[in-house]
Amino acid sequence: MKVISLVILFIGLIANAAAETRYVSDRLEIQMRTGKGTQFRILRMLPSGTPLEILEVDQENGYSRVRAPGGVEGWVLNRYLMKGQAARERLTSAEKRLAELELENRKLKTSFGDLRAEKGDAEQQRSALERDNRKLSKELEEIRRTASSALAIDAENKDLKGKIVAYERQLQTLQQENEGLKDRTARDWFMVGAGVVILGMILGLIIPRIRWRKKSSWDTL
Repeated sequence: MKVISLVILFIGLIANAAAETRYVSDRLEIQMRTGKGTQFRILRMLPSGTPLEILEVDQENGYSRVRAPGGVEGWVLNRYLMKGQAARERLTSAEKRLAELELENRKLKTSFGDLRAEKGDAEQQRSALERDNRKLSKELEEIRRTASSALAIDAENKDLKGKIVAYERQLQTLQQENEGLKDRTARDWFMVGAGVVILGMILGLIIPRIRWRKKSSWDTL
């Protein structure tokens, strides 16, 4: 009997060489015992959804030797084990995942709203920049026109300044000529006056003689 048990145990070990994980079924709790039967001592109570590492399977007695989280090893009934998680655990996981997805969705909506707001701000900024660009273009064109006018005015001013300088030189020349004419006129009048005075003196000397000669002629007659 012991040999048969050892052979079964060896076969079970070979079959389960790769550790397999199973879960406690939807039953609220199951018992982990020291042996394969209700007469063995209960090591601990395993709640539903507890992951167990399968170490050995005894199909004949309907028990499996398992290792619970924490390293405790014992025997549990096969019918309370299942390959997938319990429905309650799956539901909890699904609810948790749903909550995470809802939170992520809210974050995405918030991010989308922020992006839309940023897009609106960017559109406003772009519109403002376009208006500023148009305004600056107009100002630049006006500056160019003003600069062209300024250059033309500057050239005209330079020409006028040249003409003014020429006129000033002509004026100085005319003023000098006028001064010369004034001086010549004064000299001429001086000469005329002197001539008149001299002529008067000569006449003053000649006329009495003429009268004296006439008188003498009358006296001779």
